[in-house]
Amino acid sequence: MVLTKTPICDFGKKAENFQLKSINNKMITLDTIRGSNGTLVMFICNHCPYVKAIIQDLVDDCNNLRNEGINSIAIMSNDTKNYPEDSFENMAKFSQKHKFGNIEYVFDETQEIAKRYGAVCTPDFFGYNKNLELQYRGRIRELKDLKPLRDGDSDLKLAMKLIAKTQKGPLKQTPSMGCNIKWIK
Repeated sequence: MVLTKTPICDFGKKAENFQLKSINNKMITLDTIRGSNGTLVMFICNHCPYVKAIIQDLVDDCNNLRNEGINSIAIMSNDTKNYPEDSFENMAKFSQKHKFGNIEYVFDETQEIAKRYGAVCTPDFFGYNKNLELQYRGRIRELKDLKPLRDGDSDLKLAMKLIAKTQKGPLKQTPSMGCNIKWIK
């Protein structure tokens, strides 16, 4: 596990289109997941201790944000040959265990989408406004010893609510951090 931090937000950068298979065997595109007030694209995996630490907060936030017109998609881009816990079959089990509900969980088998987005770690969050312009590239919330510090709404939830209302993200953003994406060699 290599601890990696996300770069600063490249405000206004347009979301990259994709067509990826979901755990429900549907092909999901950026247009099919796009929310009326914003879209959250996140790169996660099943085995990362950082993802495991925040997964329930993440599911709760995404369900809440859906009421604000923000849809969410989780993309798994890791090398599954060397990290079998992240396999497509285990993605379905992980999603069911954590009650993903309306969060589409898709597999980026070629890692092309992670590269096009510039994803570096799990979790890595990309918050877009309704025009699919990047407005947030920060963390979900502070962690201490891999435990979320719950003192109010998460940074991610507050940022995405702001984006839904104003189409602009917060100027001050704390980078997300997690395990580096496991690139295919």
